[in-house]
Amino acid sequence: MRMPRPSLLLITSICLLLTCLVSINARGADYTTIERGRYLVEAGDCASCHTAPGGQPFAGGLAVSTPFGNIYSSNITPDRTTGIGNWSEQDFYNAMHSGMRRDGKHLYPAFPYLWFSKIAPDDVRAIKAFLDALPAVRQDNRAPSLPWPLSARGVMSVWNTLYFDEGSFIPNPAKSAQWNRGAYLVEGAGHCGACHTATNMLGAPKADKRLAGGEFGQHWYASGLTGNLRDGLGGWSANDIVEYLKTGSNARSAAAGPMTDVIKNSTRFLSDGDLQAMAEYLKDMPAEKGKSDAPLSEKDKRALSHGQALYFDNCTACHLAGGTGLANTFPPLANNSAVQSPLADSVIHIILSGGKEAVTSSKPTGLAMPAFGWKFDNADLADLANYVRNAWGNRAPMVDEEEVATLRKDVARH
Repeated sequence: MRMPRPSLLLITSICLLLTCLVSINARGADYTTIERGRYLVEAGDCASCHTAPGGQPFAGGLAVSTPFGNIYSSNITPDRTTGIGNWSEQDFYNAMHSGMRRDGKHLYPAFPYLWFSKIAPDDVRAIKAFLDALPAVRQDNRAPSLPWPLSARGVMSVWNTLYFDEGSFIPNPAKSAQWNRGAYLVEGAGHCGACHTATNMLGAPKADKRLAGGEFGQHWYASGLTGNLRDGLGGWSANDIVEYLKTGSNARSAAAGPMTDVIKNSTRFLSDGDLQAMAEYLKDMPAEKGKSDAPLSEKDKRALSHGQALYFDNCTACHLAGGTGLANTFPPLANNSAVQSPLADSVIHIILSGGKEAVTSSKPTGLAMPAFGWKFDNADLADLANYVRNAWGNRAPMVDEEEVATLRKDVARH
């Protein structure tokens, strides 16, 4: 009996597979390790920071805005000249665990080694294995735009002494395995505190404000992840958190600004088990103590009355008169923790420039809100933002037109 001849396509496919396997083995890592590294890179949202707009994935060049100037993400592809192709596993571990470059100089904490320090050594090796398997991209790294003395990396040794506790994640034996898995992801690879924690004047996270919300680049505010009812996750269920991280929205809120990139490049790829673990950990975060609502003045009440009129004329078609929105379509504004954040930056930013929801496989539409900056002057926009933040049981600090004017100028520059 004559055996059929294999097709050219089959032979080509086998050759390509063997080539890939040889390449992987040459790098000293197996497929399972590389795939675990891929998952951890997604958990760490590495692509969002290490990919510039229109640039090659992981080749760096993205400007990370800080109060002191721009720091540009580095090339982490395996290019041997401009990337990390010549880095050993120990070199890479030193960067992740200690914030030290291969040449012995300090990294700036725009690279979140304060959190990556908690990633287990085996996981760090898996991350390196995945990055080594990427296509090498030759792209020079850009020097940070920082004033002296911050431009001298040696000053980071003092900063690290004050604010960096180097060390691995230590499980809490009093908590469940799922809780500890969630803690490992939130406090380690996920580095949630890098955005969701307020910082001091030197850019270090405030220990007493951990995960209670914080400002980050270009006038966005990362909402609190503590148990606060108004501006935290106190009113969210664990399933609400899972749905938000998986799809970018839920019945209570929708991701906006940089958080849409986190959903798109990171959390939507995580397993349901890991998302549930993160939710369990976050739901165990206590509410902040001592927060109270300031009374409204007569001037504030007049501003809210004007803001109400603007809202009814421009916003009720989507968000409805009671601010309830339309479930899983237009996010509610009532009882929305992002709307009630201590700073109004995100609300004002969205009114000015509009926004688009994250596009995910389970919610592929990616609904958008139009920009209204062209329509409202600074006083009108302040009144509208104040109404949204203080109607339907919401309470949040008032914002004035001068603050809106400053934010408008900064947003226009970017």
